[in-house]
Amino acid sequence: MTATVDRSHQTPQMTLSPLHAVLLAGTIPLFLGALLSDIAYFQTYQIQWVNFSSWLVAGGLVFTALALLCGISGLFRAEGHSGRSKLYVVLLLLTWVLGFINSLVHARDAWATMPSGLILSVIVALLASIATAVRFSARRTGGAL
Repeated sequence: MTATVDRSHQTPQMTLSPLHAVLLAGTIPLFLGALLSDIAYFQTYQIQWVNFSSWLVAGGLVFTALALLCGISGLFRAEGHSGRSKLYVVLLLLTWVLGFINSLVHARDAWATMPSGLILSVIVALLASIATAVRFSARRTGGAL
């Protein structure tokens, strides 16, 4: 028995280029590493943990900005007319803005970064994870919906 799938009546699928996938997936370990560094500083007060965290936040901002550019360019294609694409771009933009504020907090003296740096790191890591989950969950493979 042969099964045929008629895709003419389906909504356009959100395609994800390999570069976009790598950039998006790279945000989670960077922001999660910053969160873990902040937790380590909160428990030990070793100043080097804040330095690690600030560099990880900076790397996360670079990856998020590039993934955001890919997401914005996707809005202008046929796939960008779905609400999921717009939600993804809004989540990434919010991640970048709060990550930038987090980097400004981490630029202060090490003693002045707590607890606001830790709270922002938790929020940014969660937003990056949610944005990645929203984008990767939209991918469809095979004939099943």
